[in-house]
Amino acid sequence: NALGNGIAAIKPPLVEILEQAWRQARVVGNEPLHHLRSLAHSGVGGQLSDMDNPDYNPLSAEERFVIEGKGTEPAFSGEYDDFYEAGIYACRRCNAQLYRSEDKFDAHCGWPAFDKEIPGAVKHLPDPDGMRTEIECVNCGGHLGHVFTGENKTPANVRHCVNSLSMKFVKGSQ
Repeated sequence: NALGNGIAAIKPPLVEILEQAWRQARVVGNEPLHHLRSLAHSGVGGQLSDMDNPDYNPLSAEERFVIEGKGTEPAFSGEYDDFYEAGIYACRRCNAQLYRSEDKFDAHCGWPAFDKEIPGAVKHLPDPDGMRTEIECVNCGGHLGHVFTGENKTPANVRHCVNSLSMKFVKGSQ
């Protein structure tokens, strides 16, 4: 019947998206249900998203999971967590400058932390979980992490908790 044929046509792509999301969540060690939801809405699984702009830098599967799928790298695993050279942190996807090294601090949280972004570089959005504030690159919409306030870790009283996979470091370019 027509209804059965329609469901059969939808089922394989949906199953592929969910299986891919589950594999990615297990590989990165995150909460599978959160990532199933975010990846199902992000264009992963064959649909083109705005992240497929040919002007953007190519990304590894892990970088796509974080930047496009709004995933999170495991705590204390990122290359910039315990890294304090002078320079600029730029968006790994589009090269837009995001943070200065002088605004980075050790929050002991497992991810690079900054108490200030470069003005106009970071967009703040309510997270789908309803409890946190997500941060994205203003230029390309790539997921960076989350911002927290009221922790009193710096005089600015703000902590941008950013995935290392979302950024690349440019030495000495203040």
